[in-house]
Amino acid sequence: MLKLENVSKVFNRGTINEKRAINGLSLHLAPGDFVTVIGGNGAGKSTMLNLISGTLAADSGSILLDGVQLQKLPEHLRAKFLGRVFQDPMMGTAADMGIEENLAMAYRRGKKRGLSWGITAAEREEYHRRLASLGLGLEDRMKSKVGLLSGGQRQALTLLMATLQKPKLLLLDEHTAALDPKTAAKVLELTGEIVGLDKLTTLMVTHNMRDAIRMGNRLIMMHEGRIIADIAGEKKMGLHVSDLMEMFEKASGGEFANDRMLLG
Repeated sequence: MLKLENVSKVFNRGTINEKRAINGLSLHLAPGDFVTVIGGNGAGKSTMLNLISGTLAADSGSILLDGVQLQKLPEHLRAKFLGRVFQDPMMGTAADMGIEENLAMAYRRGKKRGLSWGITAAEREEYHRRLASLGLGLEDRMKSKVGLLSGGQRQALTLLMATLQKPKLLLLDEHTAALDPKTAAKVLELTGEIVGLDKLTTLMVTHNMRDAIRMGNRLIMMHEGRIIADIAGEKKMGLHVSDLMEMFEKASGGEFANDRMLLG
């Protein structure tokens, strides 16, 4: 479903601040893979998602999604294939618009626009049903402005919007990092339910090693723009945080020094 071949990205090339963010990265995802991505600060995790989504352009290599060369498409045309949830709950939604209006925009992503009525009765019924499945009471607040929602409610709504059209690839960029532990656990639970129900191919960047082990069927660890570990199946299920720290130290030649991940 997703194929990255020898992808590289360098920032500030030729200057004293040159940084090789992605270093000959190759990664293949099969349809339905749910891959968690961990690594220290500056490992290239978010840069990889930005290269896939088109927020950044790769310097070299190829990125294919279901056989389509993404490098040839601008960011707005890639959007019809992708769903993305960011770390900041304020991103991904329009704060001054109602919940149902935000859902309507997500529902029309990648479609041609016409002059018919904005939201049909059938659509509204579908939005009500999908919101009810979140268990947050948002189905009774469909006219409420999104800016009035809590961070957790807004992130759950963003997740629903990102998956409303069943994207070919779902990108989750530390989407629970800004939430309190209880709310983060709820959003992660919803993530597992939605991804499992629709069998979505998913890349989830996280700073929490326990979540990386618990979620998905495959785990990759990044360091200095490359993959240093790729673990799947029963081997992944048997992992502990101490195993990941040992793998990192062995593969990178240094100690794991990332307070966010250790605390997580």
